[in-house]
Amino acid sequence: MTTPDAPDQAHRRPANVSDETVEALGRLSEALEVVEHARGLLYGFHRLTGKADLALGEAAELMRAAGHGAIADGLEQTLIGRNVNDGRWTFQIVEDYDTNYYAVFVDAEREARQTLVEGKKHLYEAEMKEDRRSHGLPHHEARPPHPRDT
Repeated sequence: MTTPDAPDQAHRRPANVSDETVEALGRLSEALEVVEHARGLLYGFHRLTGKADLALGEAAELMRAAGHGAIADGLEQTLIGRNVNDGRWTFQIVEDYDTNYYAVFVDAEREARQTLVEGKKHLYEAEMKEDRRSHGLPHHEARPPHPRDT
């Protein structure tokens, strides 16, 4: 049994795991977090580009209604629905990233954790928390209270 002021079992390193291993896994986790952030930015790029294309379509319609058919035609033929990369809309870029990089990265990180620390996540951060928190003070608890602890 563990005390309420200690990390839960999911955040305690297994026996015989070195500091160097925990640090290496921490850096791998940090790298994955950067990839997660990059993926979010890529999805933002995808959404913003799509929104711009829809707004551009509305602008072309308004140009045509205002009597500027040649400009509307130019926008429709040059920009509306245009690929952003050779042969690709942004959804295809997102799909390529997810399949060819993101999924491989996630699998590699998971496999390293499974092999080295029984699949446990964030051991480096959990140990940093234990080192940095003020034990025994409010708002510095190791984990949320369990209903039977209250």
